[in-house]
Amino acid sequence: MSTGDPQPAGLQAERTRLSWRRTTLAATTVALLAAAAAIVDRPTPHGVAAAALIALAWLAILVIAQRRIDALGRGVTATLGRWPAVLAMLVTAYAVLSAVLII
Repeated sequence: MSTGDPQPAGLQAERTRLSWRRTTLAATTVALLAAAAAIVDRPTPHGVAAAALIALAWLAILVIAQRRIDALGRGVTATLGRWPAVLAMLVTAYAVLSAVLII
């Protein structure tokens, strides 16, 4: 990028907002596929429990993403604190639950 062509202000925040939206869309897709796999033929207690855990993890991802999107809308650029670690644990839990459902 040349020095005479600066980026317009606000594009970084917009890209970050769109990134959080993509994260929630991907999490929604994974949650629906995993929940469908958990209770596909006939619901078992383990399948229902897995679907409930997947739904809780999805809800937590949605809340974290929405809080960050709201903060970006207010112009808050502070760090996320502990939320990246929580989000990483939720994504790991998604992967583990999906593996359990496949096996």
